[in-house]
Amino acid sequence: MIKPTCEDTFLLKKRNLKNRYFAYTFRPYTQVKKCKPGHFLQLQIPQTDIFFRRPFSIAGVTPAGDIEIIFKIFGKGTALLATLEKGDKVNLLGPLGVPFTLPKKNEKTILIAGGVGFPPLMYLAVEMIAKGYDPKSIEFFYGGRTTDDIIEKSRIKKLGVNFHPVTEDGSYGMKGLVTKPVEEFIQSSDTNMRIYSCGPTGMLKAADSLGLKYKIPGQLSLEAPMPCGVGICLGCVKEKTDGGHARVCCDGPVFEIGEIVL
Repeated sequence: MIKPTCEDTFLLKKRNLKNRYFAYTFRPYTQVKKCKPGHFLQLQIPQTDIFFRRPFSIAGVTPAGDIEIIFKIFGKGTALLATLEKGDKVNLLGPLGVPFTLPKKNEKTILIAGGVGFPPLMYLAVEMIAKGYDPKSIEFFYGGRTTDDIIEKSRIKKLGVNFHPVTEDGSYGMKGLVTKPVEEFIQSSDTNMRIYSCGPTGMLKAADSLGLKYKIPGQLSLEAPMPCGVGICLGCVKEKTDGGHARVCCDGPVFEIGEIVL
């Protein structure tokens, strides 16, 4: 477990990705070399009466000390976060949690993203490619309700991965739930595979079921309320399939397929 730090940084770049999605890049962040795909940050919403920090998965880092998050406005906290402007000071606690484990070089990697769950998987794809993995060994399935929920399309395509967008209304890519084409791909493939998924609980449950059904190993990054982020408040406890319990913030958020009751 990496020892997290708490430090002030500044909003270097703000991008409005439309449909209530924003990408924020902060600099400097001294812990970028410790960050790995699957880690998250606890961000203090500045100059507000909101006491608890908000957790955000890391979308990417640079050697220059930049760190990026991508979020969608869901409630009061994220609405206030969206009002920040370039140069504003923000306090970050991190990196936190258990990151993804990279696949074996001979495994076909299946990434299953849903909604705002795509940033850590995009980061994972970037990390894999930087470490010499063939981009064409990565199948990036990305689901949303409509085309407006498929964010950073060109950025993902530029990685050179096999990109499979899926929308429930058919407005972009394949029509339906994202796990359907995933299962079709699994059924048509005879190579070793590994699944990684992040997104809504329903989608994670379906991804978990696919892994168990076809005996494919992999990991899921869970979403949960995490007021403290360090395992003290017990606000993010999940039941384990072996009968025990786990804290998403420090025992996860990344868990093995079949490990957590979803």
